[in-house]
Amino acid sequence: MTVIHTHRRVGLTLAIALLASSSWAPAWAQTAPARRAPSEAPFLAENDAAMDKMMKDMALKPSGDVDRDFVAMMTPHHQGAIDMAQALLRYGHNEQLRRLAQEIIVTQQQEIAAMRLAIGKLLPPSASAPDQPSPPPHMMDIHKEP
Repeated sequence: MTVIHTHRRVGLTLAIALLASSSWAPAWAQTAPARRAPSEAPFLAENDAAMDKMMKDMALKPSGDVDRDFVAMMTPHHQGAIDMAQALLRYGHNEQLRRLAQEIIVTQQQEIAAMRLAIGKLLPPSASAPDQPSPPPHMMDIHKEP
């Protein structure tokens, strides 16, 4: 028994030391900028914005209703997954991951709808799942007629 507890304590101590010695950032953010592909910058910026929005929207003052608080926190969490999947559809090339991103969008939308219904909230307007990526924001003007 003592050996198991000692190993757990050592493991916990190492985990705390690693967290304390490094900044809390995604693995890609810790990569030297010179090693990142310049074409990845728009995706990373969009992904960062989605994560920031999700974290901000998940922070709420408890209402006293556990069910409503759960839905209020999980909805932005699911929306964050949708936003990140849409970024992959805009910038990603791997067809398997693109299909997975489409599935993520559909299932996360369904789960948001189910949670809202469970607490008696109206559903947001429906939107079809993208089957083609939207152009990046900086490319939106290219296809407009003069």
